[in-house]
Amino acid sequence: MSKPVTGTTRLLALIGSPVSHSLSPEMMNYACQLLGLDYMYVAFDVSRDRVPAALEAMRTLGIRGFNVTMPCKIEAFRCADRLSPAAGIIGACNTLVNDGGTITGHITDGEGYVNMLRSEGVEIRGRKITVAGGGGAAAAIQVQCALDGARAVTIFQRRSATLERALETADKIRAACPDCEVRVCDPQDRDLLRREIGESDIFANGTSVGMQPNADASFIEDPSMFRPGLVVTDAVYDPVETKLLADAKKAGCLTIGGKGMLLWQGVSAFRLFTGHDMPVEEIRRKFFL
Repeated sequence: MSKPVTGTTRLLALIGSPVSHSLSPEMMNYACQLLGLDYMYVAFDVSRDRVPAALEAMRTLGIRGFNVTMPCKIEAFRCADRLSPAAGIIGACNTLVNDGGTITGHITDGEGYVNMLRSEGVEIRGRKITVAGGGGAAAAIQVQCALDGARAVTIFQRRSATLERALETADKIRAACPDCEVRVCDPQDRDLLRREIGESDIFANGTSVGMQPNADASFIEDPSMFRPGLVVTDAVYDPVETKLLADAKKAGCLTIGGKGMLLWQGVSAFRLFTGHDMPVEEIRRKFFL
C-alpha cells in the first residue's frame, strides 16, 4: 500500500514540455514508497518562458526538487541561485534542489554515467575516454569524467552548430581540470578515430545515431575498431541493444546500453532530493528489464 499524503508530505516534480510520457513520476514515487519516504512526485508541463515563474513557485511553496527536461534546461541554469561544478561548465541543469529558498542547479547525466560505469566495475580515474558528440548527453559525460579524474577526453564532433559548443566545453574542461588532456576531432578522419579508440579505455556514443527508426546505423561503421577490453557505452536506449553495441559485443567489448545511464542519472537526482540511496535493483527490475 502506498504511503498516504499528509500535511508533512514534501513535493518533487518534473518540469518541461512535453512531460506526459515521462517515466520519472512512477519511478520516483515507487522508490519513495519502497523506502517509506514522505515525498510525492508529479509532472508539470512548463514552457521555457515560464521557468522563472516555476522557480518562484518552488520557493513560495517549499517544493523540494525539480527534475528538468527539454526545453527548460538552459533557462533553469540561468535562474538557479547556485550551480554544481558540472552544471557551471555545461551551462544547463536537469535537477534543481531547494534548500530553504536557495535553489542549486545540478546536471546528473554525467554523474549517472560515471556511477553506471562503477556499477559494472569500471572506474574512470586515470582512464582515457573517447566520446562521440558534443551535445547535451555527450557534454555531460565529457565534463563529469574529467571532473572525476579521467586522464584524457577525446571528443569527435562533426562540423555543425554543435561544434562550437564542443569547443567551448573543451576549453572549460581544460580550465577546470588542467591535468586532463582534452581534444576535439573531426569524425571524418577515420584513421584518427581508429587511433584514438585504440588508445582509449572507454568509447561512449553520445549522439542519436542508431536510434529508432534508424536502428541499422552506427557511429562506428567499421567494427574492426573495437577490441576485447574496450568498454563501449551508448546513450541511445531505443533499441535496447543498438548496432554499435551489438558490433562491440561481438568484438569482445564490455557493452552498456542507454537505459543504464537513464537509470543512474535518476539515482543521482533521488539522492540530491532525499539524501537516501535509491533501491537500484528493485527499480531496475520493475522499470528497466
